[in-house]
Amino acid sequence: MFPVRSGKWFGSRRLPRPEEDLEDQGLGFDVTTLLERRRVLSVIGLGAAAAGLAACGAAAPTGATSSSAALEEIPDETAGPFPGNGSNGPDVLQESGILRSDIRSSFGTGSATAEGVPMTLELTILSVADGTPLAGAAVYVWHCDRDGNYSLYSDGVENENYLRGAQVADDEGRVRFTSIVPACYPGRWPHVHFEVYPDQESITEPTNAIAVSQMALPQDVCEAAYASRGYERSVRNMAMLSLETDMVFGDDGGASQLAAVTGDAASGYVVTLTAPVDARAADSGTGS
Repeated sequence: MFPVRSGKWFGSRRLPRPEEDLEDQGLGFDVTTLLERRRVLSVIGLGAAAAGLAACGAAAPTGATSSSAALEEIPDETAGPFPGNGSNGPDVLQESGILRSDIRSSFGTGSATAEGVPMTLELTILSVADGTPLAGAAVYVWHCDRDGNYSLYSDGVENENYLRGAQVADDEGRVRFTSIVPACYPGRWPHVHFEVYPDQESITEPTNAIAVSQMALPQDVCEAAYASRGYERSVRNMAMLSLETDMVFGDDGGASQLAAVTGDAASGYVVTLTAPVDARAADSGTGS
């Protein structure tokens, strides 16, 4: 339970202004009290702390908010057959130039540029333990092009490496990529793959990943984008799918993996997703 005031003391701390009420003890006292409350909450859980406060008749500081809902870790998903991380052949993560924000063009020996509806992809990586941003984490993303092809693997683009890139998360845990809206190919809902690594140095070994997951794109966004030239096959493919029948998102309809989107097909979309991950454990995504 939180400290109780007794005379000139508040728990184990001496009050700087013993003749005044608690709310008049000064900024330094308030900050220390807030930090102590946060430490307690992180140990006993927000739900138990709220119950304890109610039982003791304690009041939260003015303007404070709380939630009993804990962060849920982003679901582990398959890295698929086209990760390009060295786990099944091609390894783009060993190449100079993989750390970049604009992933539309190939780099190194590649020369092609992926065409399509512009998409800004933003991921925010948080620690599932306490919700803090994982600054310094490395995030690798990849997805198919407008024709449903994956660079490094599909016929005709084996020597290209577009629509693949990595970045290091900023102080807010964010990475941002400039890309295009991926196609809908047979059997899969439109999606983006991503892997999270503890830091930039660990990104060259796929077994170092602490999260392997996928982002789903909303149906209305895809339908609007696929009205653009070059996405004709995606229209037909998507008409035969749903989030509920997708082999990856079908278990829960992509509830925690569905991106939030702003913008339009003419000016481009901004696609965002928050991904809480367990920074302590390595992940292993395999399969289709």
